[in-house]
Amino acid sequence: MPGSPKVFFASSASRRSGALRRLLSSPAFSAACLFFGLAGFLAATLTLSRSPSITHSRCPDSSRPLSVSVAWDRRPGDGSAAGSAELPASLATGSRGRHKVAFVGIFTGFGSIGRRRALRRTWLPADRQGLLRLEEATGLAFRFVIGKSNSKNKMAALNREVEEYDDFVLLDLEEEYSRLPYKTLAFFKAAYALYDSDFYVKADDDIYLRPDRLSLLLAKERSHPQTYIGCMKKGPVFTDPKLKWYEPQSFLLGSEYFLHAYGPIYALSADVVASLVALRNNSNEDVTIGSWMLAMNVNHENTHALCEPDCTESSIAVWDIPKCSGLCHPEVKMLELHERKECTGGPTVAAEVSESED
Repeated sequence: MPGSPKVFFASSASRRSGALRRLLSSPAFSAACLFFGLAGFLAATLTLSRSPSITHSRCPDSSRPLSVSVAWDRRPGDGSAAGSAELPASLATGSRGRHKVAFVGIFTGFGSIGRRRALRRTWLPADRQGLLRLEEATGLAFRFVIGKSNSKNKMAALNREVEEYDDFVLLDLEEEYSRLPYKTLAFFKAAYALYDSDFYVKADDDIYLRPDRLSLLLAKERSHPQTYIGCMKKGPVFTDPKLKWYEPQSFLLGSEYFLHAYGPIYALSADVVASLVALRNNSNEDVTIGSWMLAMNVNHENTHALCEPDCTESSIAVWDIPKCSGLCHPEVKMLELHERKECTGGPTVAAEVSESED
C-alpha cells in the first residue's frame, strides 16, 4: 500500500518567525531604518571632518629618476674636477642607495650615439623597468658615464637622450679622450659616493657583455679585500708620438709597462675605490689605474674571460683583442653577436681566474 501523506504542522517558533517577517516587511519599519541610517551617516561624516588627518605610509617611489648629474664643490685654485675637489654634501656616502654586487659605469662619448643604440638593442635594456629588472636579477646597476661639452647642440642632444632613456651619470668635466684618466678617477669617486657596492666596474661602450656571468664572477668569496680584476697584460711602453697610445712620461716608466688590466673592462673592490687619491696620472687610462694599483699593493686577479675575442661558454666580455681596443665596428658587430646562440645562451658559469701578486 502506498504510504500515507506526510503533514507538517507549524510549531510556535515558526508562528513567531512569521509574525517577525510581517513586521520587517511593513512600510513603517522601512521608514525607521532609513531615518536611522541617514542619522548614522551624518554623524560619521561630522566626526571625520573634525578629526586630525591621518598620514598613510607610501610605497617606494619607483618613478625616481635613475640618471644623475654629478658636480664637484671646487676648492680655491683647483682647476680639475678629478683632483682635490670634493663631492657635494648632498651626495655624501651616507645617502647611498641599496647595496649592490657592483655598479658598472659604461664609458661613452658624444660621438657614440650609435654604440649606445646598439647596446640598448642587445644586452643592455633600453627602458627604465628593464634596467631595474636586470639590477634585481644580477645585483648589477648599469649607467652610461659621460662628461660635458662646450657645444650647445651636443648638450641639447644629450639631454634629450637622458630624458628618453634615463640611464646616465653625467660628470662635471670636459669629455675629451686626452682627459680619460681624469674622467676615470671622477667616475670612481662619484660611483663610490652614490652607490653602495662590493665592486665598481669601468666598461667601454664597444664590448659585448654577459651581465649574469659578470655578476657571478664578482660575487665570489675572496680573502683579499683590496682586489683589482681584469684581463692583465704587460707590454712595451709607446714612445712614438704618432701612435695612439703614446706615453709622454715614458722616461718614468722604463721600456715595459708593469702588470695592469686592459682598459675595455676591469673592476675595483670597494676598499680599493675608497682609498683612491689623486696620484700621478699617465696619458693612458689603463696604465694610470695600473700604477695606482701597484702603489696600493692590491691583489691582481687575472680573468681572461673579460677579454675573449669571441663568444664561448665562459666568456664574460667579448671584444676584438688585439686588433681593436673594443669591438671593431661595434654598431654592427654588437647586433651580429647578439643574434648568435653562443653569445646569448649557454650556462652562467664561474670564470677561471689566476691571481698575480705584482
